[in-house]
Amino acid sequence: MKNIFQPGEKKFFDKTVTHEDTAAFESGLVHPVYSTFALARDAEWTCRLFVLEMKEDDEEGIGTFISVEHQSPAFIGETVQFTSTLNEVSGNQVVCGFEAKVADRVIAAGKQIQKILKKEKIETLFQKIKHG
Repeated sequence: MKNIFQPGEKKFFDKTVTHEDTAAFESGLVHPVYSTFALARDAEWTCRLFVLEMKEDDEEGIGTFISVEHQSPAFIGETVQFTSTLNEVSGNQVVCGFEAKVADRVIAAGKQIQKILKKEKIETLFQKIKHG
């Protein structure tokens, strides 16, 4: 693992909300706005942008935590600007805060944690769980 970033450094990701990102479940559409679960997916991606540059070829990141405070809706067609801020690197753990905005309006904020592990270790853990 390459520890190449300092706390406070930022990564950015823009996401245009589509129909597939809306709050819909097995029972159908709930609201025609950016769902909390799609927002969490994209927040994790924004934080993963750090991991992509930090991991070695034989390593991979794995999400271990996410919190999302969803504060305001984003509508289909709007662009959500994500900013991820590296809070700390502790051993193999990468801790980020994130904020999501539409123009100047904050729609969400939260925290995301990933660990960088050897791919072999991840596969071993998955197989152990899968096969008991």
